[in-house]
Amino acid sequence: MKTVIGISLGASSQDFEFKTTLLGEKLLVKRLGTDGSLAKATKLVKYWDKRAAAIGLGVLKDKYKVGAHRFVDKDSAKLQAAATKVPVTTGGQLGDILREWSVRHAQVELGNYFNNAKVLFFSGLKNYKLAVSMADYTDNLQFADPLSQLGVPKLLTSLQALQLYASGAHYVRDWTLPAALANGPVKEWTRFLLRKAAQKASVIVAPVHELDECTLEELAGKTIVTSTVNDERMAQLQAKGVHLVIDGAPVLQGHTLGPDLLDAMICAASGKAPEELLEDDYLEIIHALQLQPRLIYPNGFKRVNRFAFVIHPLSQEYFKQIKPIELLSQVSPPVLMNSLEKIMAYAPPFVYSHVTGIQSPTGVEVEGWLISVGGTPKEIMRHSPEFTYRRLLDAAAVSKSLGAQIMGLGAFTKVVGDAGVTVAKRSPLPITTGNSYSASGALWAAHDALLRLNLLPAPKGKERIKFKAMVVGATGAIGSVCVRLIAKVADEVYLVSPETAKLLALKASILKETPDAKLFLSAKADKDIADMDMIVTATSGAGKKVLDIMQVKPGCVITDVARPLDLPASEVAKRPDVLVIESGEIQLPGENIHMKNIGLPKGVAYACLAETIVLALEGRFENFTVGRAIKWEKVREIYKLGLKHGMKLAAISGVNGPFSDEDIAQVRELALAARARNRRSRTKLTKPPLIEVKKRTRAPRKTSTHATSQV
Repeated sequence: MKTVIGISLGASSQDFEFKTTLLGEKLLVKRLGTDGSLAKATKLVKYWDKRAAAIGLGVLKDKYKVGAHRFVDKDSAKLQAAATKVPVTTGGQLGDILREWSVRHAQVELGNYFNNAKVLFFSGLKNYKLAVSMADYTDNLQFADPLSQLGVPKLLTSLQALQLYASGAHYVRDWTLPAALANGPVKEWTRFLLRKAAQKASVIVAPVHELDECTLEELAGKTIVTSTVNDERMAQLQAKGVHLVIDGAPVLQGHTLGPDLLDAMICAASGKAPEELLEDDYLEIIHALQLQPRLIYPNGFKRVNRFAFVIHPLSQEYFKQIKPIELLSQVSPPVLMNSLEKIMAYAPPFVYSHVTGIQSPTGVEVEGWLISVGGTPKEIMRHSPEFTYRRLLDAAAVSKSLGAQIMGLGAFTKVVGDAGVTVAKRSPLPITTGNSYSASGALWAAHDALLRLNLLPAPKGKERIKFKAMVVGATGAIGSVCVRLIAKVADEVYLVSPETAKLLALKASILKETPDAKLFLSAKADKDIADMDMIVTATSGAGKKVLDIMQVKPGCVITDVARPLDLPASEVAKRPDVLVIESGEIQLPGENIHMKNIGLPKGVAYACLAETIVLALEGRFENFTVGRAIKWEKVREIYKLGLKHGMKLAAISGVNGPFSDEDIAQVRELALAARARNRRSRTKLTKPPLIEVKKRTRAPRKTSTHATSQV
């Protein structure tokens, strides 16, 4: 049996030994700690040089403090030089493989986990290969080498900067730290800056012992990428609120093996010196031992994804909420506000609100940022699309720097130009307009409104509520989506569009998906509009009259999903007995949601914002809804994902904002009164002629003489 020794500068209290078989060789494996004593480590190396088959050197500080960094290479060289007969390894090559594997494993296993993550490396030089791997997923990399090595209050922010620093070409390498300050104020200052950088990061890459000085403030909610975390260290990280520990060091027979000890075992079993081991040798061993990186949640499962959403002021009234401008607007309102509106269109994007507290029933959480651009709808439409594209790309750059993994476009920013296509091509982040969930939310709200109005016949037994629905603009991108969804729940669906050939093709397509659907086709809405319980308008009429609202049945629910709206406020006002819906607002999941006022109750969001949040919760960092052609599969998918993550319909909104219960009750009352009047009117028009004749014959009988003369 061959003996393999791991000599560590860490605590002797963590020593262990076990027997195992590797590549057909029986091994006795021992780990020996020296409590930080380099002299004791040297003696152990010399002793076991005559007795062991291979020695692994764990040159990292394990528990007791001997400085803030690794021991310099000369100390490692001295230890290696003390052995003359057996292979000695620090496991550097294997350690690089295991750490890189752990990161790539986590990215696959957890699904896009490191996408645009803010990653802080305590040392980029010592983790260069890992940094290159991490750069495949995020550009948000920071390296603290100048801070920790030279005391320079500067973080490197790219791989290129790290390469220049390593070669001595980066300007910070010219920094010379005064000897008098080396252990004084500069040391404290560098520690302070490192802690601040740790607070802003979402992922920290560091040897586990270098995290000893970090507190709950720096590590709470963080992901730690490290190696060889034992139970004692894990308990410390748990107390400091760490979310996830990604450890490349494998566990064998209940013991965490450092790369040095595992590498020594491979040397002993294979009979090869460390420099003779190739990547294929390591792959064979990893496969044979069925090793896996460790993904450990010290405080239970926790995952926080990140999003950004672009908003903008809808009118000049927004600017009046700013105190100095409010005072000035009272002096010269028209001139000042018009000029201010034009100036603010050029303002750089800024963070309007940091959003926290959104938590899915699955346990996943999201945080996000509402990014405001300054243009009102008037200014957005006054400029060319390229002007707005530049504002949105600036917002995307801000969002990326914050660590957002997807960005949504709100209000008029999603309808400008090609509706997000160009922005998605140029943006460093995935883009969604939210239109899929907006369409879903509008139909969701319409169905809910039908139930709340309670004007339909009550269903019998397990039957669903029967109603007739019409989609005006049925062959359009949004309209065809609405038809497909409504056909699954409505008793009859009327498809309206002047594109007759497309109507025929659409009907055939829907019947393949929903064979029992009852579909009727028409080129104009007025033909059947009076019998509809629900009407969806989804045209691209842009101000053209698409239906006569005066012909609509009292109590009908009209859902206007067109942008701009098919029914202006002036048309809606003509029929207070009809419920015209513009959108459905969504109640976000979570008990302690923090978000600045966006004109809705606490915890409630517009459907387009909710789509961005749903995608973030699901970890779907992709261009989901862009362009004007909305796919009904995505409308259905985002609806199902919303239910999975606890989204609920919160409010039904019209052209004047959300409807209250009193508003809906008033529409119901007016609708019932109108229907009663219509019934009385129809009764008068349809009375049998016989009744009228009797009335005429009865009157003359009162004076028979006159009756005879008239006859």
